[in-house]
Amino acid sequence: MKISLNTMKTKHSFFSLSPTNIIVISFAMLIAVGALFLSMPYSSANGISAGFVDSLFTATSATCVTGLVIADTATKWSLAGQFIILILIQCGGLGITTLATFFFAASGHRLSYRGMLTARESVGGMGIEGITRLLRTIILTTFGIEAAGALLLMIGFVPRFGAANGIYMSIFHSVSAFCNAGFDIMGASFGQYNGFAGFAGDPVFSLVIPALIITGGLGFIVWNDIFSYRKNRSLMLHTRLVLIITAILISSGFVLFLLFEYNNPSTLGGMGILEKISAAFFQSVTSRTAGFNTISTAGLREISLLLTMLLMFIGAAPGSTGGGVKVTTFGILLYAVVCQIRGRKETVIMKHRVHSSVVSRALAIFALSISLVIAITVILMLTEKNTLIQTLFEAVSAFGTVGLSTGITPGLSPAGKIILSAVMYLGRIGPLTFAVSVAMKSSRKDEATIYPEGKVAVG
Repeated sequence: MKISLNTMKTKHSFFSLSPTNIIVISFAMLIAVGALFLSMPYSSANGISAGFVDSLFTATSATCVTGLVIADTATKWSLAGQFIILILIQCGGLGITTLATFFFAASGHRLSYRGMLTARESVGGMGIEGITRLLRTIILTTFGIEAAGALLLMIGFVPRFGAANGIYMSIFHSVSAFCNAGFDIMGASFGQYNGFAGFAGDPVFSLVIPALIITGGLGFIVWNDIFSYRKNRSLMLHTRLVLIITAILISSGFVLFLLFEYNNPSTLGGMGILEKISAAFFQSVTSRTAGFNTISTAGLREISLLLTMLLMFIGAAPGSTGGGVKVTTFGILLYAVVCQIRGRKETVIMKHRVHSSVVSRALAIFALSISLVIAITVILMLTEKNTLIQTLFEAVSAFGTVGLSTGITPGLSPAGKIILSAVMYLGRIGPLTFAVSVAMKSSRKDEATIYPEGKVAVG
């Protein structure tokens, strides 16, 4: 592949910025444009402007594929408003820089070296070799999976809602599920904020939506590696770690939700055994990053709320449509602890040594994320009048870009909405931005100063 260092340098000065800055700015610009369109009267169902704060909150939630809402999506927003939300979800899920770079390359232009770096960071890649092919795979696979999901959802939606409405709802929810956004438009049919409560026992829905959520949450690196398996006959450590941790989180979450909520009359108590199994599995999948619900989140027992917060905080895989600190961060720290207990000086995962700088970045991301959640919880306790667990749950949901709520989002003050908007934005780009900045600093080998080693007791 030929790399032109000057291509796009003058006409496309946006790409002259660092990859990190491009990602940060692109998300901010998309949110601003989305908020502007959503604030227009035609975006609201009643023809009256939703106002700046509510429009900004919704645009941020959609762009950052979170799903927290200040009003029921189906009844608050017009068809035009819902379409704007859908576009924001799609662009936010893939990343505006991913889309822009793909279409730029597809138009016959050659990417500059900096453009390739930007594309790599946008999709969570590990190198620039074959980045154009990877972008093509990502875009085509995304649209293909969303189309397949929509067709399968039509099996249940069209007979129930009619042809036109059923097709539209299938497309909307397929995109929302794959992008792990959590927005639904079921409010007009099943009541506001009830989500998919009427589909807990539907076999097609209970399989298609979780499949879309899991696929979107695996990440672009994993897709590409799986697609290349027939050629390489092996999977990268990253892929194996993502698949193993994801399977552990989903299966353990399913068992624990079923155990904790089995007799809870507010959630699984009144269901048959098959419905309980389906709803518990759905709750385990959606809690990690999607934000849909077939049972009442507010009705969950406190121990289930704690489990949900843990799953939301961990989130999906790097380079995916999901949020959280990422399953690889959690996995690396877990293995690091195990290796320390066993007396190993290095972190070894599946017979592969993980560099200490990677472990340090994982620890930094984890620590910063916890600090952010605690700080936001404290601030929201000062600005809002909710219980500690409700506030903490909301903060974790916003940071993990999940969208589940105990029901306090619509009642937030303007200050609370702005604060959570900032948290959703940081949750979408924050850990990635920090990881990139640390990686850039750690690559400097020519340190001018060498400090003496100091001894500190820990533990």
